[in-house]
Amino acid sequence: MANEERPILLLNGPNLNTLGLRQPEIYGTATLADVVALVERTAADLGYGVRALQTNHEGEMIDAIHAARGQISGIVVNPAGWTHTSVALADALVVPEVPVIEVHISNVAAREPFRHHSYVSPIASAVIAGCGIRGYEYAVRQMVTLVS
Repeated sequence: MANEERPILLLNGPNLNTLGLRQPEIYGTATLADVVALVERTAADLGYGVRALQTNHEGEMIDAIHAARGQISGIVVNPAGWTHTSVALADALVVPEVPVIEVHISNVAAREPFRHHSYVSPIASAVIAGCGIRGYEYAVRQMVTLVS
């Protein structure tokens, strides 16, 4: 099956639709559109397509993950606030049975103590944090290494 037929699923959680506006001193000035464009360019250069979703609704993200089973190569996810709170999201991420790479724009380990725990990290093949939006590029490159 061609790589384009099994795209990388790019998931961005709550409040990431406000990238470029919300706390630019932490998250930078790039927008979510910039993130998606970077991921799409990187994936295309490596022969993969991308299916992108940003949502502020946990159930919508979980439904999208369930629906992706058998259709994707891997998942690049920035769970945002759900990183620290959602067992349900972590449980859903194993359903497609593909590699998962967790991405955070900021270095969550250097921030508030509640951000130090991730429910997603234990099921992730890799965790990339503190690299700004470049972390998404690194995640796509690592994903292709894992699935090729």
